[in-house]
Amino acid sequence: MAIELTTEKFDEFIKKGTVLIDFHAHWCMPCVIMSPIVDEIGKKFRDKLKVGKINVDENHEIAQKYNVRSIPTFILFKDGKIKEQFVGAVSKEKFEEEIKKRL
Repeated sequence: MAIELTTEKFDEFIKKGTVLIDFHAHWCMPCVIMSPIVDEIGKKFRDKLKVGKINVDENHEIAQKYNVRSIPTFILFKDGKIKEQFVGAVSKEKFEEEIKKRL
């Protein structure tokens, strides 16, 4: 399961290990569609990957810092550094395949 983050907890959460962040908003239908898929990925790869979600409306400074212009945006971090970025909704299979390739 993904953890809902705030600006205050964001930097600490991404600092160590491999971390997937889902930048989303509650009014965004593609985000709503991707949310359970992100949760499943978090469960499936919990030994290799931490998963967090951040609402861009409530935490706009983090979205600006990482140049999030469209949602959903997914950023994969490794020890606090961006490893990969994906934008938009995709199938569960495609999303899982992309994450698996990068673990």
